[in-house]
Amino acid sequence: MHGLIMDFQLNIPAMLRRAEQLHFDRELVSRRPDESIDRYTYGDMIPRAKRLAVALQKLGLKEGDRAATFCWNHSQHLEAYMAIPCAGGVLHTLNLRLHEKDLEYIASHAGDKIAIVDDVLWDLFDKFRAGSGIEHVIVVRSTDKPLPPGTIDYEELLADANEADFEYLDIDERAAATMCYTSGTTGKPKGVLATHRAVVLHSMASAMTDTLGLSERDTVMAVVPMFHANAWGMPFTCMLIGAKQVFPGPHLDPPHLLDLLASEKVTVTGGVPTIWLGMLQILDENAGKYDLSSLRAVVTGGSAAPLSMIEGFAERHGLLMLHSWGMTELCPVGTVGTVPHRLLDKPKKEQYAFQAKQGRPCPMVEIRARNENGIVPWDGQSMGELEVRGPWIASGYYNRPDAATSFTDDGWFRTGDIVAIDEFGCLHLQDRAKDVIKSGGEWISSVALENALMGHPAVAEAAVICAQHPKWAERPLAIVVLKKGKKASSEELIDFLRPQFAKWWLPDAVEFADAIPRTSAGKFLKTALRDKYGDYYTRQETAQA
Repeated sequence: MHGLIMDFQLNIPAMLRRAEQLHFDRELVSRRPDESIDRYTYGDMIPRAKRLAVALQKLGLKEGDRAATFCWNHSQHLEAYMAIPCAGGVLHTLNLRLHEKDLEYIASHAGDKIAIVDDVLWDLFDKFRAGSGIEHVIVVRSTDKPLPPGTIDYEELLADANEADFEYLDIDERAAATMCYTSGTTGKPKGVLATHRAVVLHSMASAMTDTLGLSERDTVMAVVPMFHANAWGMPFTCMLIGAKQVFPGPHLDPPHLLDLLASEKVTVTGGVPTIWLGMLQILDENAGKYDLSSLRAVVTGGSAAPLSMIEGFAERHGLLMLHSWGMTELCPVGTVGTVPHRLLDKPKKEQYAFQAKQGRPCPMVEIRARNENGIVPWDGQSMGELEVRGPWIASGYYNRPDAATSFTDDGWFRTGDIVAIDEFGCLHLQDRAKDVIKSGGEWISSVALENALMGHPAVAEAAVICAQHPKWAERPLAIVVLKKGKKASSEELIDFLRPQFAKWWLPDAVEFADAIPRTSAGKFLKTALRDKYGDYYTRQETAQA
């Protein structure tokens, strides 16, 4: 029909072609396992990605086939990010922090045919390889370890491929491009397929000023692993807009990260709150040691960030924390907490309070919350389970008809997050549905208690769980890790909370621990805490009887 817009396919080959034409001189920096630094450019990387695509097709990768990666964040992983979808396959990032049984299930369920594996991760991979069904294994070598039997050397594979055989495919934008499985803390992990269209639209939205605001002038270091929700989409977004990328490899401790942030003059970085809590302690203890003057935004997500941490970065180190919320099912970014215009002339305290929330939805993402009484009002107080829809949000799980209850009858995704939404559409995460505490018929947010506890000067980390109670059915219990050399009593910490919460919100007890177990994504593993402490109050009453 005359007068309509071109039917141009939104796909990853189009993103790669743009980078080849416009961003060939932008740098890619990786820290290797031996701590050395590797540098090259998009202009160096793209021919290698093309040869990898050709080599994968020669190995039998066909349209829609899954090719897995089992790698840290580095430039070869980025090559696979581009090559696999551009060859017509589906990039399936395997989470190396999951249990081997889960990984065997995931690789088998996904039908992975090819895997690209770091040699430093071989011992982990070999534990589930036999039952995975993977036919070809390609090893990225960074040590002098011999090549495992029956595998293919990554560099030799590329050397044998001819770039001239590469063809930019006009892939249907609704074809699958990436695949990632949920962590499976409750039940079997579930596979999420993202289309080429979803990846492109997510990348475009992420680059917008009031989301992550990325541009060609940025230097971006994704601390969040590339095997976890595609590093929040940052590698794809950076490819689209031509930002310099810095990859930390396996060295994710605060001193190594701070060294890269300073030496590479990183402008934007992203990771989970536990990473930044550790980094804040290092910065506080080593004032002036690291020049972070180039860093304009520290993106945090995965769980709610403590207000004290946001204030600490801003007041003591002049660094802006940008809160985001998302999930694997959202490709993954759903909301971002850029300070709105109505708060720009308000006191810093009000701006920090907003930044401690999870922000407003990205363009084209719609949100609502529902409880037992129906859709809740946007009043900032009423709590309900968050439901979302949009062009990069999953409409179902791969080959899991039993998981249909995760979606409403009218097509919205049920996130399992308990939230309040204010009148301006700002999301405030209260809890996961499985973690919310219902005491005497009233909801208590474990997240709010945790973040308040972490504002105490002696507290390094705090997790609050629901423990069974003989009178109130459920009561909050706090598990606290103190900072090295600091002391605090249970009574002192509860007194610290009193001015901030209603009396019935306060934990009845505080247990002290050396460490809090974490999930593969770095979040607190509350299932393990509930297994250990879930009957805490029942045991206490029995002991007193």
